[in-house]
Amino acid sequence: MNSHTSYTLASRPQTGRFLRARAVLLRGTFAATVFLTDVAFIVAMACLTGIAYHLVAHGIPGNFTLFIQVGVLSASIFAVSNLFRGEYRLPNFCSFKPHAGRTIQLWNVTLICLLTLGFLAQTTVEYSRAWIVLFYVATLGGLIALRFFIVRITAMARAAGMISAQRIFLIGTGSSVNAFVNRYEPWAHGINIVGCRFLTPVAATASAETRHAMLGNDFTEAVASVRSLEPDAIFLLLPWSQTEIIERCAETFMTLPVEIHIGPEQILHKFEEVKLSKLGPLTSLQLTRRPLTRSEIALKRAFDLVVAAAALIVLTPLLVAAAAVIRLDSAGPVFFLQRRYGFNQQPFRIIKFRTMHTLDDGPVIAQATRDDPRFTRVGRFLRRWNIDEIPQLFNVLTGDMSLVGPRPLALSHDQEFGRRISLYARRHNVKPGITGWAQIRGFRGEIDTEEKIRGRVEHDLFYIDNWSMLLDLQIILRTVFSAAGYRNAY
Repeated sequence: MNSHTSYTLASRPQTGRFLRARAVLLRGTFAATVFLTDVAFIVAMACLTGIAYHLVAHGIPGNFTLFIQVGVLSASIFAVSNLFRGEYRLPNFCSFKPHAGRTIQLWNVTLICLLTLGFLAQTTVEYSRAWIVLFYVATLGGLIALRFFIVRITAMARAAGMISAQRIFLIGTGSSVNAFVNRYEPWAHGINIVGCRFLTPVAATASAETRHAMLGNDFTEAVASVRSLEPDAIFLLLPWSQTEIIERCAETFMTLPVEIHIGPEQILHKFEEVKLSKLGPLTSLQLTRRPLTRSEIALKRAFDLVVAAAALIVLTPLLVAAAAVIRLDSAGPVFFLQRRYGFNQQPFRIIKFRTMHTLDDGPVIAQATRDDPRFTRVGRFLRRWNIDEIPQLFNVLTGDMSLVGPRPLALSHDQEFGRRISLYARRHNVKPGITGWAQIRGFRGEIDTEEKIRGRVEHDLFYIDNWSMLLDLQIILRTVFSAAGYRNAY
């Protein structure tokens, strides 16, 4: 028999019928427990913050009924939304990292809904705005801490064998099963492998009848093992090109009360957000998403316009002073225009204060170095304090650039690095920025090693894949107020 349990993460007693039933019961009650915990916590925070605020501000505990109403309404919006999004499923609590962003996002939506309902019902005058702000901030921090606590408790329960997100049975070749286990480490995600079936290797010269008979024997024994072990799901670890075998597997195991999954193809390892997508009757496997959604693009553009316009108004005296000293210091124009690649690799002319005696914009451009003799006396000072970058605010207003994004390079450098780094062109999937994640992490200045260009590209791609308004604000503040924003500025 070719059925194996060498990858089993549950011991044999844990595969008994009673303990399997207990595991199913715990998984079923887990979502309800966390759901009720969220509701109770939010209602409790509404009451505690309300009483605390009114005692401090007015010397009385306040209207307890109003606090309960706000708490119940907020809890309903937050918890029911999480329920419909599948947030309370046990596998989601195997890692804390994804929870923070999702919790902040949904709690912001909850506040907006709460304020909208209060406005429509004309009850906002009954509530203190200061208390609402306190309730929002305190509860948000508490929800994040609560998520961290639940994740830790869940991890300890999994380690003790008390709960498992799912019990699975693997079917595939020895190499495919090994690759799956080594790459995904299912035990780290609360998944117990209760058994596996290695398909018998068949010689390439074997006849179709022989292949069919051996596959039938493997499936017969696999069915017996699955009926005995009663897993929640079967994973078929086969190349997707083997459609005939996959179809036969599906037909065979559809007679069993288990989920049937086709294991991930190797190419999917290169993509982090693979998901099934439905467009009417068309079902497809979506490998990537747009770098920014249309709403995110609109939000980022509005932010760019407001901040760039305000910054130009505030910095007008500095712009005038810089222009004057450039004209007095050396012959040549005040501004330096150079072709760069923008969004979707469309060329545009970037605007900077002139800091060199030369105006290079040809097929070969020497990179600026720390003691570059081309710098003017004033130019060295302007570059040291990033003042030469300020005119790019005009590029932001015209839509060629954003305040934050991958820094655009001269066309010749861009083309060179594009030939050397396979995913370099992904930097152009968003608008280039005056500053970026790579710049505040020290990746700026001369690119004279392979490590520097790869580090810059990695940081740029991290920014694209993890964009948020909060990240943009962080980068802008660190560019202006931290020493990292001025490191390697020459």
